[in-house]
Amino acid sequence: MGSISLNSVGVVATSTLFDNLSLVIGEGDRVGLIAGNGNGKTTLLRCIAGQQDVTHGEIVRSRGLRVGFVEQDVPPRLLPLTLRDAVLDALPADARDTDSWRAEVVLDEFETPDDMRGREVSRLSGGWLRLMLIARVWINEPDALLLDEPTNHLDLGKIIQLERWLKNATRSMPVVIASHDRGFLDASTNRTLFLRPGPSHFFALPFTRARAALAEADEAAAKQQERDLKEARQLRQQASKLTNIGINSGSDLLTLKAKYLKERAARIEASAVQLHKERAGDIRLANAGTHAKVLVAIENLTVRTPDDRALFSIGKLHLFQGDRVVLLGRNGTGKSQFMKLVTRAMSGEAIPGIRVTSSLRLGATDQEMSQLPSSGTPFDFIAGYDQGDQRTKALLAAAGFPVDKQTQPIARLSFGQRARLALLALRLSEPNFYLMDEPTNHVDIAGQEQLEAEILEHGASCILVSHDRSFVRNIGTRFFEIAGGRLVERDGPEGFFAAMASVDQ
Repeated sequence: MGSISLNSVGVVATSTLFDNLSLVIGEGDRVGLIAGNGNGKTTLLRCIAGQQDVTHGEIVRSRGLRVGFVEQDVPPRLLPLTLRDAVLDALPADARDTDSWRAEVVLDEFETPDDMRGREVSRLSGGWLRLMLIARVWINEPDALLLDEPTNHLDLGKIIQLERWLKNATRSMPVVIASHDRGFLDASTNRTLFLRPGPSHFFALPFTRARAALAEADEAAAKQQERDLKEARQLRQQASKLTNIGINSGSDLLTLKAKYLKERAARIEASAVQLHKERAGDIRLANAGTHAKVLVAIENLTVRTPDDRALFSIGKLHLFQGDRVVLLGRNGTGKSQFMKLVTRAMSGEAIPGIRVTSSLRLGATDQEMSQLPSSGTPFDFIAGYDQGDQRTKALLAAAGFPVDKQTQPIARLSFGQRARLALLALRLSEPNFYLMDEPTNHVDIAGQEQLEAEILEHGASCILVSHDRSFVRNIGTRFFEIAGGRLVERDGPEGFFAAMASVDQ
């Protein structure tokens, strides 16, 4: 199938994204590409695909290697087309009539229902849009595959389906996957590249094991830096003593030796190991607290579709302070409808079957980040929480928004930046109960881990829906599955995950 070689590759934008990157991605290598939001993942993929030039170094592809690059955005011109025609559109124009059968074959490969193939792209869910973009690349039979955040908006079933497909269909080709989904990375990769402005780190290991190896490397680098700087300090102290003795005694030899020691200290300081610091902004939460033990009581509730079809029922459910409830269920079982119903009840609307303590203060975030305004800037939005100009600037800077980003239109922010802005607003609302629908979508791994730590540290009470298996395992204390038209409490999420993995195998 061929290979891709990176030789001393670097890219400098307003700052260095990565530098002196050298590695070979060969047949059967499935590389997980890890970096914070805005720290160069997409840029590197574009360089490998030949869509962007590197600042220095070179990228060499095997002769004739066809590289398929699955980007995150849907071209607007595809929106009026049907799913099938959007996939067919990726073929060269002169091949669309004779090779139209290939669209059907690729859609079969992704287990696309017949009714979905004729649906307009503008009416597709985020998950099907993602699979459409992959199918558009796959129809041209690439020899290497680049995937930029392929699991965003996919439900767990589709994520597991994608894992199986990658394992089987791309077994003998070079693959690079930029992703923040830790479970997906562990299941789909056998190599990991941690992309950094300074020395990047490449391990022949899947993500979790590579992360442990990276921690060891960073710890060794910190100790080496400490030793180097200690030696430099000692040399400068010796030089200072010799300088004083030389001046007092009039010895040019001692003065010359002191100069040599200072130069040696300067060389050590210049070459000392530079420690990596994540440039992503902090994610923080707040917890206003409440004396109530039972925050939400649900009894004899039926969750229905907007057209009044019953989805599932709840006999009796009490949510206590400190509960971190995970809602599990296949797509279409009613998770989103339940979250909307609870949101309305917690916002003060009278919903038969749901009682909410009067001291509850709700903080909610959803997949669409609907709490963000459609217009305005991050500064305008956060200033609306009565923080004052200087405090607003400081909060945004801490959340990863430099001054130039604070006054950009929210619509021009990356999805990762919007997610961080939504979480900052969630914190400023000072809730004591969180409703989180896919809160880790678009948030980088460092941000996910910060969010987990904040939830645990504050003892936050919450209901969450997430397809991120690592996040669910790390956060949940109670697990409820929608099954057989009822909400059933489970001991943990593993049975549901196993059931999803066994579908159609």
